[in-house]
Amino acid sequence: MERSLKRIKVINELTDLVALLRAMDTPVKKKVFQEAIDGWVTLKGVEERHGTEGVEALTFFEKMHLVETSWQIDSEFNKEKIYHSYYFSVHLNASAAITEVSDVLFIASMDEERFKEMEQMIFDMAGEDGVFSGELSKELDITSVMLKSLVKRSGRVMYKGHRIERVRTDA
Repeated sequence: MERSLKRIKVINELTDLVALLRAMDTPVKKKVFQEAIDGWVTLKGVEERHGTEGVEALTFFEKMHLVETSWQIDSEFNKEKIYHSYYFSVHLNASAAITEVSDVLFIASMDEERFKEMEQMIFDMAGEDGVFSGELSKELDITSVMLKSLVKRSGRVMYKGHRIERVRTDA
């Protein structure tokens, strides 16, 4: 597909910056995203070339709606999900209080070990049925912007309305 036909990702929600900042934070993520820009890729192919980190990157891109998906039939007549980049460029259109910008940047730049601890707490608290985000924010003693930023950074939990639920991988 021609680059001129690519869509522009418009960011109106400040916390969407977290996903964008984290989407290309490793060489593997950059390579996988470039492959998705260049053409359709399969999970199997990404795993063969980039291992588990590549699979996690593709899953994260799908959660953040940075790639589109479709289905194809492989050589053994099995249904296989394929991925392609939605976007070629970004347009930022957000305004927020300085404290909210600070919260977003804090979460985006949080070291991986601390993030994984926070992510695990959120994952555990969400449980099988999910949890109301307001309750979780109070329980963790963080702002709603910080919580939303943590969830946007995570590949394991997501917002469904005002609830936070575990990402289902059984689709």
